[in-house]
Amino acid sequence: MEPDAPQIRAAEVVGAVSLATDLGTGQPLEHTLRTAILAVRLGDLAGASPQQLRDAYYVSLLHSFGCTSDAPEATELYGDDIVPRAAFALVDGGNLDEVAAFFIEHVGTGRPPEVREAMVAETLANALPLAQATFALHCEVAQRFASWLGFGSGTLEALAFVFERWDGHGLPAGVAAEAIPLPARLLHVARDISVFLSAVGADEAHKVIERRAGAAYEPALAALALEHFDALLFGLDEARIWDQAIAAEPAPVRCMAGEEIDAAFGVVAAFTDLKSHWLRGHAAGVAELAEAAAWRLDFTPEEAAAVRRAALALDLGRVGVSNAIWEKPGPFGLGDWERVRLHPYFTERAFAHSPALAPVGALAGAHHERLDGSGYHRKTLAPGLETAARILAAADAYQAMREPRPHRPALDAETAEAQLLREAEEERLCPEAVDAVLAAAGHRVARRPRELPAGLTERELEVLLALVAGQTNQRIGESLGISAKTAGHHVQHIYEKAGVRSRAAATVWAFEHSLVSAA
Repeated sequence: MEPDAPQIRAAEVVGAVSLATDLGTGQPLEHTLRTAILAVRLGDLAGASPQQLRDAYYVSLLHSFGCTSDAPEATELYGDDIVPRAAFALVDGGNLDEVAAFFIEHVGTGRPPEVREAMVAETLANALPLAQATFALHCEVAQRFASWLGFGSGTLEALAFVFERWDGHGLPAGVAAEAIPLPARLLHVARDISVFLSAVGADEAHKVIERRAGAAYEPALAALALEHFDALLFGLDEARIWDQAIAAEPAPVRCMAGEEIDAAFGVVAAFTDLKSHWLRGHAAGVAELAEAAAWRLDFTPEEAAAVRRAALALDLGRVGVSNAIWEKPGPFGLGDWERVRLHPYFTERAFAHSPALAPVGALAGAHHERLDGSGYHRKTLAPGLETAARILAAADAYQAMREPRPHRPALDAETAEAQLLREAEEERLCPEAVDAVLAAAGHRVARRPRELPAGLTERELEVLLALVAGQTNQRIGESLGISAKTAGHHVQHIYEKAGVRSRAAATVWAFEHSLVSAA
């Protein structure tokens, strides 16, 4: 790691994605962060080693990173991939009656009665191998993401035991007792305290831990949790849970820089793309186009890297919207659209709590905005959209056109080009960003005359930029090869067209219309 390279705490990166896993599993947004705090507090009470505490902390943040791995299959079985996950979190997996009741209630939702009845019967007949395969998949994917993020062997090992139980009736392998690593045993108690705390309150959460002690949980850990229950929960504040969770990271704090951060955003993209078969490779495709377009528009290396990272993260919020919507073969209804329009908001908010990540999240959250205000989720108009956001919007639109969707086949390159150009002509997408994206995609792009605001001419733009730079009429005339009097006439025309009366106001107007960078 370069000593002077900008660094981001690994806990912030993983914590941001954990907010998306909460959305994807139907849990309140404080759930995973609170689980990490509780696991560390309980581990302290249990005398866990510093390394075991670190592993418990990261296992808690990472334990649901496999939640998108079977979202399409879950939707096929249950009619939804989020609601049943939230419901199963309350089920005692060692109680076969509870498990059977869960399947009977949720399998085949939305199907005709005779179809649903057959699906329930088949699921009950194959419940054990189905559950084993599902939880093995979740564990394996979480482990691979953790490895990609550079976590150590203790964290990776414990992630294989996320769904095991102390009594050996867990999944996928039925491992029992102390064969389950301590960080995973701490997770089991902390996770269920958090789940039931939100679902039914502290008193009922206490009863659940008491009832499942010696079955789902190590008896000694359950006893410690019950004895110190109020202390475990003391001071937890839903409004400050992010800060509390980041502060709870056991020393030494792990930081990421450079290629490690790039790898982390690669994880975000892969985690998102697993949500649906229709999305596989979308984020990476947008990132390649957007970064190449950024270089064409003379971005600095740092600016181009920010665009790439935002492109990899732009659809993280999709995890919070049901696959019953994303994989719908027909047009979206009103309710569908209201959920769809939330996904860039979810993306933005996942990163908003981290000062280091918030700018990338804000950029990623703007990828569906349009210059005329017809986009979402903020309906931001052109003056509020920086060039990077315009690039992301064009790259995402083009990449999506070139991919199949449930309601249409992929568009060929020529048709996608024509549609993107039409969006630019109708002033929804930025023409310069569209040209840069099309060039990045291998299209031959003709040089287009710039359409300047308020009927400004190219010469007047030159004069305006000189004004912004603080030059006098005399100096403007010298630099442009015109007389000072002619330069003054241009200045007056600029003022009239822009509707301003001063150099300072003209400068503000230039910024409003993205005619000059803040640099």
